[in-house]
Amino acid sequence: MRSAYLSAARALQLGRDSAVEGDQDRALRLYGEALDLLAVLPPERTRDVLLAHTHLAFYQTLELLGGQGSQRHLQLGVSYARSTRDPLARAIAEECLSGLDVVM
Repeated sequence: MRSAYLSAARALQLGRDSAVEGDQDRALRLYGEALDLLAVLPPERTRDVLLAHTHLAFYQTLELLGGQGSQRHLQLGVSYARSTRDPLARAIAEECLSGLDVVM
């Protein structure tokens, strides 16, 4: 199970790097890979923190591309950020919500 977490975290990081470099298609593929890895793991805090970060990164990248399907990722990311109480995930969620006039 630990290797699945590491693989998901690596895919998330590579996805973020790709998004920053302007390769949004690769970023979205990598985020999808991370979500696929995390979806088969049993619920627990580490998985949920990674899900929060991945959904929020997915949202941010989709927004750059025009927002198709981004709201679902925002809702899931915010939900996981709230439930895990991970400070960084919550800060990212707040930033994503700031333009929407919604408060966590």
